[in-house]
Amino acid sequence: MYGRSTAAPKLARTSTSPRFDLLLFSRFYRYFASSLLLYFALSPFGSHLNPGDNVERQLPLRTALQMTNAWHDVSPGNELPRDFTAVIEIPLGSNVKYELDKPTGLIKVDRIIHSAVFYPANYGFIPQTYAEDNDPLDVLVLCQEPVQPLALIKARAIGLMTMIDSGASDDKVIAVATNDPEFSDYVEARDLPQHRLLVLKRFFSDYKQLEGKRVEVEDIRPAYAALTVIERSLARYQQERDRLMGKLIAK
Repeated sequence: MYGRSTAAPKLARTSTSPRFDLLLFSRFYRYFASSLLLYFALSPFGSHLNPGDNVERQLPLRTALQMTNAWHDVSPGNELPRDFTAVIEIPLGSNVKYELDKPTGLIKVDRIIHSAVFYPANYGFIPQTYAEDNDPLDVLVLCQEPVQPLALIKARAIGLMTMIDSGASDDKVIAVATNDPEFSDYVEARDLPQHRLLVLKRFFSDYKQLEGKRVEVEDIRPAYAALTVIERSLARYQQERDRLMGKLIAK
């Protein structure tokens, strides 16, 4: 009654379905693309490599050369010297001292501020400038909100604050964020509330005291003083650019 079926047994399905073929092709394509990218990444060096050469040591150099450097590759803008693009290193309210890592153009943590104080403005630099302290020209950008490190912000110079740090002069441009409606109308530092100017000066007077370092902050000067320093730093950078880029490649 329940006799064995005489139907031919079904053959096991082979792995030749369109879905399987597509998966196989996808894997092969990714492998081929990765190999091709590696070849072109090494092409300036790879064509002359000998067996046993340390390829891994040459990859970081290639990567560093291709990476955008916030100091050298970002334009300071077309309305210099009063209006410019600034690169932010330290957000408003931070007590972490971030600073530019010159070889990579990234931001590194230099230290945590020893004193119980925080940055009273967004702090950064004007790209393609070279100040007298052999760093990009510092800028304090007044703004309602903290701006994240490595962000670009449009700013206008309204004053200059010079401090003597460990015997060396250090200029800092005071600027306002031109896209912030609370600050965009200011053209001179003297027009700011006096308390805000006192806070700026007091911060830099105090922030290194617990490190055993003395900082003297001079009176804040008008916008024209800042414009002179910006122009000088832009010109100095152009004079030194080849040397600075040479140091970058050497590292």
